[in-house]
Amino acid sequence: VTPQVTPQVTPQVENVIRGTMGEMTRSELMGVLHLKDRMHFAREYLLPALHTGFIELTIPDKPRSSRQKYRLTDKGRAWLASTRP
Repeated sequence: VTPQVTPQVTPQVENVIRGTMGEMTRSELMGVLHLKDRMHFAREYLLPALHTGFIELTIPDKPRSSRQKYRLTDKGRAWLASTRP
């Protein structure tokens, strides 16, 4: 497996990748990860996963939409597939 397919990710981003199933709201992701602090989740988990391109917004032109959800990108799915035994 090449380094491009399996880039280094933080444990927090790894948790987001592994916890994302289909399209999920912020609250659903926080629930899967057993986190309660929205700011901590955004700063340490969600934003790094978004900035590294492992997850994406379902409504990218409205990032603050109440209907916003998150899903894995092709990069996120490739990383996940490359790390499974």
